[in-house]
Amino acid sequence: MSALAVDGLTRRFGDLVAVNNLTFEVPAGGVVGFVGPNGSGKSTTLRVLLGLIAPSGGTGTVLGETIEHPERFAGRVGALIDSPAFVGSLSAMDNLRSLAALRGVPGKRIDEVLRIVGLVGRENDKASTYSLGMKQRLGIAAALLPDPELLMLDEPTNGLDPAGIVEIRELLRSLATEGRTVVVSSHLLGEIQAMVDNLVVIRFGELMYAGSLEGLMEMATERVVAATDPASDMPRLVEVVEAGGWTSEVSHDQLIIDMPADRSADLSRAATAAGLTLRMLNPEADTLEAVFLRLTGATDAELSELRRAQRHAAES
Repeated sequence: MSALAVDGLTRRFGDLVAVNNLTFEVPAGGVVGFVGPNGSGKSTTLRVLLGLIAPSGGTGTVLGETIEHPERFAGRVGALIDSPAFVGSLSAMDNLRSLAALRGVPGKRIDEVLRIVGLVGRENDKASTYSLGMKQRLGIAAALLPDPELLMLDEPTNGLDPAGIVEIRELLRSLATEGRTVVVSSHLLGEIQAMVDNLVVIRFGELMYAGSLEGLMEMATERVVAATDPASDMPRLVEVVEAGGWTSEVSHDQLIIDMPADRSADLSRAATAAGLTLRMLNPEADTLEAVFLRLTGATDAELSELRRAQRHAAES
């Protein structure tokens, strides 16, 4: 059974198509990254799946139940969408007690989730005194109260320092190894790459990719960056590269060679045989961020222009 499945899912706000005919499946178990540029409809999609807003078209299921009846899966799902909202005058413990009572969760679960998210010792402090990062932890604790099969988190590391981000990453991975499905929406692609098994990538509400992280990274390119000493020997290095059947381009006294990273030793030997000294030989491979930017657009200006073009096409 898929944890999530959507078929032609669409959501409009007036003339704006926030989610456009999405079709994908999320397998049960593991951590799933849900990524896209700002304004691409990630939060809207999560809200539709949770039954918080109705779709304009299409269908979807959560844990095998239709999104038209969220009451059938609500008790098996935990969610943190946008910034968590708590009663500032109440302590973290009292906020969680209220939420546990509403969901019919035993009180002993509160101590468990506080320990899981690292708030033991601060549970009696008022929520209004919490930093943004601590509020995020408290929000994750609230989402974990029902011990959910499916956890859906929108920007769960927002406001956390680097150590806190690593802790949350390890927490989410541990939750997934217990058999849960953890869906994480985030703009921190380095963190996404370090924790996810599968990815859904959208741009302006349209699906760009759905599948394994490994499958997406097959789109990555590799290269070797080299430089000669002295720099004036660069033309001779270009000749060596061309003789080896590789293509290259010179950029800022460096030669960027289109070749597998694990072939860099071959280039080193060829350069030595030609009497050249290399002051740089760096094998490189695209990160998830580089692949993501190729799929979705490299700059905010480019994305804004694409969004304007999309709206213009819809109006004409």
